[in-house]
Amino acid sequence: MVRRSSMPLRLCFGVAIAFVLSLGVAQASERRCGWYQNPTPGNHWLVDRDGTWTMMAQGGHEARGMNLMPDFTTRDWVRTNGYYGYGCACIAVDVDRKSMLVTRILAVEQLPLARCRQDSALPRP
Repeated sequence: MVRRSSMPLRLCFGVAIAFVLSLGVAQASERRCGWYQNPTPGNHWLVDRDGTWTMMAQGGHEARGMNLMPDFTTRDWVRTNGYYGYGCACIAVDVDRKSMLVTRILAVEQLPLARCRQDSALPRP
């Protein structure tokens, strides 16, 4: 005996499509460039022309892909607290624009400090 669902297949498919599309509204893959800041253990964010994007907050949010972050302290790094400080970077990310969270890091490129210093759209670190 074949049992049929009370919900037509088309409706199920339509609901599934709407759900998948709604996920895409909150996130968008993009390349963001600006000041990469790591002022204290477990706190990482990127400040670009649009604001401050949280990649990791100690005891809270952590973007997938944090393991892709290179050791910025070996060159073009300004120390402000022991080894902690800031540098300049471009990061390919998925973000949640509403909450200003980086949800996933796809790739990271460290840039010379001069690149961010010369960008008039960026605030001073």
